[in-house]
Amino acid sequence: MFGWEFPPHITGGLGTACYGIVKALAKQRVNVIFVVPRLFGGEDNKSAFLVNASDVEISERNFNYEEYWNYIKYYEIGSSLIPYVTPEDFMRLISEQTSVNTFFDEKVFRTKYQFSGKYGENLYAEVSRYALIASVLAKEHAHDVIHAHDWLTYPAGMTAKKTSGKPLVVHVHATEFDRSGENINQYVYDIERKGMEAADRVVTVSHLTRRYVIERYGIPADKVVTVHNAVEMVDIEQINQNKGFPEKLVTFLGRITFQKGPDYFVEAAYKIYRKDPNIRFVMAGSGDMLPRMIRRVAHYRMGHKFQFAGFLKGEDVYRLFSITDVYVMPSVSEPFGISPLEAMRSNVPVIISKQSGVSEILTYAIKVDFWDIDALADAIYALTHYQGISRMFKRYGREEVDNLKWDNSAKKLIEIYQSLIHA
Repeated sequence: MFGWEFPPHITGGLGTACYGIVKALAKQRVNVIFVVPRLFGGEDNKSAFLVNASDVEISERNFNYEEYWNYIKYYEIGSSLIPYVTPEDFMRLISEQTSVNTFFDEKVFRTKYQFSGKYGENLYAEVSRYALIASVLAKEHAHDVIHAHDWLTYPAGMTAKKTSGKPLVVHVHATEFDRSGENINQYVYDIERKGMEAADRVVTVSHLTRRYVIERYGIPADKVVTVHNAVEMVDIEQINQNKGFPEKLVTFLGRITFQKGPDYFVEAAYKIYRKDPNIRFVMAGSGDMLPRMIRRVAHYRMGHKFQFAGFLKGEDVYRLFSITDVYVMPSVSEPFGISPLEAMRSNVPVIISKQSGVSEILTYAIKVDFWDIDALADAIYALTHYQGISRMFKRYGREEVDNLKWDNSAKKLIEIYQSLIHA
């Protein structure tokens, strides 16, 4: 299984979902080798054998560069993104593209790549080098199925499949259309499409995402299966957080980017503020739209009622939920959305956009169109002023989310694995 992050070092829902899946698979006696670009320390290795790609040595003995070079050319990954040993060897390889039978002396061709494991300016290069590591690991570790999470690991999954011949499952947690709207990054889209085409089965986190995969990537419908996400069971009773103020608190938690609709949250907050200035708002997260949101709040002169909490993870998320009265997820395009489930587990009523995958499985959540600021403001006002409505959503929402277990997701994945193994 190839992933880009693993708790406690995560940047969002992808790492959380990988952790939930791995733990649930382990409970059902599935042996998982989970590969990440870099282990930072503190990862829970009870449920899977964690492999740090930065520790894998590549040499003449365990790697066929000719095979890999042919494969990379086949998938049209640009030459500037090909993993290389040294600048000299890289230039030598490029100059001899027409003759791939280049001999590398083992003394020269022996190296380890140090991955940052982050989403920085070298991301494309790291994605390609990670695929190189996958080829080595596919030979060294016995396995029945390859499972790649999100576009960053699709090249690794494809390379591993090419090396071992084992079936490939690619897991679509989000598409480039979710992240960028219609202004997509063509390079990322191409990797996504080729990964889906090369896969034996494509798993999507919602029916909404499944439609995207079929309609926008041209993947045959019978190859695409939906497996909804779930929520991790935590002991919220042990969390004791002092609120420190008497007002009701309305929370936004997620990346502060176009996809998550933070601007709609700010606009709805202003409508509430004009009607009832005794409500506080918090925006927890980070992202490219953060400066713009700060300026917008300042423009409305409600900074004394609006806090920016920064990026939160782990227990800090549940500390925030423990003092939250309403959780809002106004996503423009949300393949699934785990955070509303975490809020409901914490007895917080939630408002979610109809444009989210999680809306497919929730009954006890208020659903609005992301662009309908009036409806969003009305829903917030109702949950903060009418206790009967709030109590109903807390009670039945908690019961509903308690039945959404990663064990159920794992059972569906195992059925997919077995169908491919015995095909």
